[in-house]
Amino acid sequence: MALAEEVAELLNTTLVPTTAYDFANGETFVRYEESVRGVDAFVIQSHAAGINNWVMEQLLMVDALKRASAKRITVVAPFFPYARQDKKHKGREPISARLMTDLFKVAGADRLMSVDLHTPQIQGFFDGPVDHLWGLPLLSDYVAEKYAGELLTVVSPDSGRVRVADIWAERLASPLAIIHKRRDPDRPNQVEAHELVGDVEGRTCVLVDDMIDTGGTIVAAAQALKNKGAARVIVAATHAVFSPPAVERLSSGAVDEVIVTNTLPITPEKKFEQLTVLSIAPLIAAAISAVFGDDSVNKLFPGHA
Repeated sequence: MALAEEVAELLNTTLVPTTAYDFANGETFVRYEESVRGVDAFVIQSHAAGINNWVMEQLLMVDALKRASAKRITVVAPFFPYARQDKKHKGREPISARLMTDLFKVAGADRLMSVDLHTPQIQGFFDGPVDHLWGLPLLSDYVAEKYAGELLTVVSPDSGRVRVADIWAERLASPLAIIHKRRDPDRPNQVEAHELVGDVEGRTCVLVDDMIDTGGTIVAAAQALKNKGAARVIVAATHAVFSPPAVERLSSGAVDEVIVTNTLPITPEKKFEQLTVLSIAPLIAAAISAVFGDDSVNKLFPGHA
């Protein structure tokens, strides 16, 4: 709600008054308290812990808009639900990210908008336009300003993030390093950091990723960098999932600063001394304004259209 209110304020509008509650058996009920006939509707939802409840609420909100004759419905999911389940790793597994896009489509969504999808191919799961926003410029501009003049090295915590880390390195005019890791498919959230490729000794390392969940990957990578002589380690990630024991791990001393956005709510128990939260609201507001005015969203990201 806080993010949606900030976006609405930036757009000089207000949120549509909505009633939402759960029945005794857990079923969710939603109703808009004013007419939405003929409107260009944007349904913003933060998919935090208890993600299934928030997904269901957003689906019902979309369905209610469709049945109330909204002209066009855009689902705004800054942190896209089930995005990590974008392919089958073994037999008899679902492709949950595809199911999410199908559900939004059936509910009545004409368009999707999200920030830093876990994998870009999720855009192809939805039968309609998908606006894939980048948190990278916001995060990298902060790092460039705060750590100007320092010897920076951008570090990818695994091979899957090399492309994004390379863009970071280009924006910061710094070298790139890569940490090779292995993940046990039978033990979710269990990661070991392995060999390092690149020079980090005496340098400020910027570890970049799309999200931080339990913090296992990032803290193991940060410790590996410190063991190789890094002067300090800065972590930058768009989505602060922060499932336990992430806060304890991130505040244990291996990481000097953690920079995230508010695509997910940062509740008091998830805050700690090294944490910096940047607002993604201006980017979402600009993208909504572009869609509403039938303008290009890509122009918000020069060089990455």
